Amino acid sequence: MDEVARTDWKYSECPTTSASIEIVSDVAAVWDLVSDISMPTRWSSEVQRTSWLDGASGPSLGAQFAGHNQHVAIGEWDVVCTVTRFEPPRCFEWVVGEPEHPSTVWRFVLAGSDGAVVLRQEMQMGPARSGLNPAIDAMPAKESKIIARRLAEHRVNMLANLEGVKSLVEQAAP
Repeated sequence: MDEVARTDWKYSECPTTSASIEIVSDVAAVWDLVSDISMPTRWSSEVQRTSWLDGASGPSLGAQFAGHNQHVAIGEWDVVCTVTRFEPPRCFEWVVGEPEHPSTVWRFVLAGSDGAVVLRQEMQMGPARSGLNPAIDAMPAKESKIIARRLAEHRVNMLANLEGVKSLVEQAAP
């Protein structure tokens, strides 16, 4: 379910992490949940609220949404996200910040067929600076530890999302 993370990352390498889970379901039921931008607010300890921007009412390539986040060590912050891949029912990806130079890339990828779906959530830090960079700037000798800790936090939330989706979809199955 969870991948072993590198512990020697540099931010300039665009650190990544991911988690996956197998769900007994049809692809459409899983897709409906992961393409709903409010889904992470149910289980993530960071994502508090989301809302579509500029008249968008659902996901489509180029659509933007706002996310309101909070973290005990950082406080609260808002981000603007742009959908950069929308390939129903296989891939839903968005970036934080400028689409050509994002601070973070997030995606859900579905594989398999009706009956058994593998759901994977992935994220990449950078290449643009993010809220993590001030800590790295203040303690450059601890860059790898700072990144490893943040990736571990992201994985915890990813696993919570995946387990939540699995639980909802499998409980709703006939």
